[in-house]
Amino acid sequence: MELIKYLVDFVLHLDKHLSAIIQSFGSGTYILLFLIVFAETGFVVTPFLPGDSLLFAAGAFAALGDLNIVWVFLILTGAAIVGDSVNYAIGNFFGPKVFNQENSRFLKKEYLNKTHQFYEKYGAKTIVIARFVPIVRTFAPFVAGVGQMSYWTFLTYNVVGALLWVSVCVLAGYFFGNIPIVKDNFTIVIFVIIIISILPAIFEFWRHRAAAKSSR
Repeated sequence: MELIKYLVDFVLHLDKHLSAIIQSFGSGTYILLFLIVFAETGFVVTPFLPGDSLLFAAGAFAALGDLNIVWVFLILTGAAIVGDSVNYAIGNFFGPKVFNQENSRFLKKEYLNKTHQFYEKYGAKTIVIARFVPIVRTFAPFVAGVGQMSYWTFLTYNVVGALLWVSVCVLAGYFFGNIPIVKDNFTIVIFVIIIISILPAIFEFWRHRAAAKSSR
């Protein structure tokens, strides 16, 4: 419970916590940023870590000169690419083992085949757009690995998605993070970023639920 409270406080007050981290660790902050983004994208058990908001905050501190914008961009892009690749590898390794029972109640082999077909058809859209949707961002590469999507196809869209995601979020923070109204209401801005980022997932849930009701 205490860990959850700390994580919520860390996310909602990223400006204060990141400022303290920079003052305490200096250039070591880049390592911490790398690890957070890597874990958030690399492991299906850590989707609660900050993603969009952390990139925005890092961009804002880069604009102040506390961080180097080039290093921020390179390190966070690298973390996003490596994280997704590791997540894909985990899914690819465990996928065949998870789905090896034809008559499993919950994990049927047909699910694996459907996942493979889905990613072959919507791979580019899924991998790239998923970067901007929390939780989905964490699970998309894992499912791509489970579905045994071609790694080179996955890697291409992984890199494109990482470049777009980091560019948009970091540059947004760099150019807008220190505007007085944003800086003075940073917690509200972070909250708004979180809400906006999960809207696509909410919309998709509502759309599928409505479609399910209409088909009954």
